[in-house]
Amino acid sequence: NKFDPELDQKHPGFSDLVYRKRRQQIAEKAYGYKSGMPIPYIDYQEDETVTWRHVYNSLKLLYKSYACQQYIDAFNELEKCKLYTDESIPQLENVSNFLKRKTGFQLRPVAGLLSARDFLASLAFRVFQCTQYIRHASKPDHTVEPDCVHELLGHVPMLANPEFAEFSQEIGLASLGASDENIEKLSTVYWFTVEFGLCKQEGQLKAYGAGLLSAYGELKYSLSDNATKLNFDPEIASVQKYDDQNYQSVYFVAESFEDMKKQVKKFALTLNQNLNVCYDPYTQTVSMIDDQFAAGKLMKDVKEKVYLLSQVMSKL
Repeated sequence: NKFDPELDQKHPGFSDLVYRKRRQQIAEKAYGYKSGMPIPYIDYQEDETVTWRHVYNSLKLLYKSYACQQYIDAFNELEKCKLYTDESIPQLENVSNFLKRKTGFQLRPVAGLLSARDFLASLAFRVFQCTQYIRHASKPDHTVEPDCVHELLGHVPMLANPEFAEFSQEIGLASLGASDENIEKLSTVYWFTVEFGLCKQEGQLKAYGAGLLSAYGELKYSLSDNATKLNFDPEIASVQKYDDQNYQSVYFVAESFEDMKKQVKKFALTLNQNLNVCYDPYTQTVSMIDDQFAAGKLMKDVKEKVYLLSQVMSKL
């Protein structure tokens, strides 16, 4: 990919042969991974842990004032159960098991950036593709590519929230069978929400985007008066130019995750009016609702849940 330290001369690790070799070693483990296997264990080195500790502690100081409540709640839980600490970089296998218990999402190791189509498609099945290498020590506070800091501090806490996990999956479901043009639109919506989104909470603006929550400088900048902010509208966000190397020129503000999900669902239907798919969490499969039998089965499931809910409500 274009941010590969072996190819990109602007990458902070381009001239660091030791770092490049280490990246390749970790990538080889991801290449050898097969679905169903335990996620490869990475024996992180002391210099890598030092980088993690620096970013972890500096960002933690900001979260109380800058992060949304859903993020703070999940982050606190991750610390409480000893998965997150500044003493060591968490192992993806342990974090994946935590997420599966919380929202059904699972992590899968990858060597680097994927195509937008492949990445979004995995979200439809509640699978999140994660890198395991860490950013170069010379640039600990900002990275132009995903790394384990970005995945663990940026994405994981939000994926532990059921409502946000559903929103992330919704974008993935909308991508299935989409044209290249619409994949670009959906990936751009993803960029300005899951990666760099802001939201309103109790009259204040808070960050929920992973790109912000894993980057000290941009987290502060995005919520400052210097940053341009627009109300979230997927029609506008889907064609907004973004910057994958510097701070964003604009940030979109959601009223709530529920409102954002409704807007994206409606937007997805404008891209593909035949998009009628359903995810089965028991079999972890996605099926088309394209005939009376499939529609009838879904209706039966909905009726059973409504009946159960009515029974519960009558006893409250």
